[in-house]
Amino acid sequence: MTAMPISVTARPTAAPLVASGARQRVSDLVALTKPKVQLLLLLTTVTAMYAAGDPSPQLVLATLLGGSLSAGGASAINHWFDRDIDADMPRTQDRPIPSGRMEPHVALWVGLWLTIASFFLLALAANMTAALLSLAGFGWYVGVYTMWLKRRTTQNIVIGGVAGAFPPMVGWAAVTGGFAVDSLYPFAIVFAWTAPHFWALSLLIKDDYAAAGVPMLPVVKGDQATYRAILAWSAITAIVSIVPVIAGAFGTIYLVVAVLLAVELLRRSWLLLRDGTRARAVSLHLYALAYLAALFAAMVVDAKL
Repeated sequence: MTAMPISVTARPTAAPLVASGARQRVSDLVALTKPKVQLLLLLTTVTAMYAAGDPSPQLVLATLLGGSLSAGGASAINHWFDRDIDADMPRTQDRPIPSGRMEPHVALWVGLWLTIASFFLLALAANMTAALLSLAGFGWYVGVYTMWLKRRTTQNIVIGGVAGAFPPMVGWAAVTGGFAVDSLYPFAIVFAWTAPHFWALSLLIKDDYAAAGVPMLPVVKGDQATYRAILAWSAITAIVSIVPVIAGAFGTIYLVVAVLLAVELLRRSWLLLRDGTRARAVSLHLYALAYLAALFAAMVVDAKL
């Protein structure tokens, strides 16, 4: 008589499955905070702090943690609110909520608690001005950009870009103890820079936005209009980057770096307008990231020398 095959039960694999599920849960919670997006925000925060003064390591760490919690909270609520359009875009369909791995209310509560924690941390470890500025950035990103502008106008990223300009003001306020006029210069630079940076990216993923019905500039106005807008806002960024020198906030070192960086930004924007290729859009998008990092680093060097 032939022996019956021995069935394999789930018991031996139960522990690995539980571990795998836990890892996925942690990974999804981290994904809610969009950690890659936070990196540049935190860079502008820390460089602004050292440009403003000589902060202690403890203050720097507390301010960066507070800023990270605030940005993470805003991102989590963005995941919650945009779950419908995320499900329509191939780029975002595997996010925790549209993939079905997370209930929407979880992201909402994570976002709210992170934001509350950020406010109290910054208020206690830095000062109330820094906490309120961080909260204002959160409110602008969630309320103005995500819930109001993103689905209504091609200028969503221009006006919504104000949210990303708050972190250097937060860092500046944490060091100086309150609001300082000089902090408006890095604020203005980030605001102007956001348009060419993000529109270059939107050219690369415009099909996703079209599928979700999001009125990004290249979807509604076309590529040529986007190229022209990028060049115009690159010029605005170049001009705004020089204003701090005219106002006496920064000196020669910063001026030289700002001019060199601006010339290259304008050159790449012009090449995108002339050639209109995907490679040019990628080149501009990547350069814009390096541009902002180098410009803010120049602020620190100029302030310290």
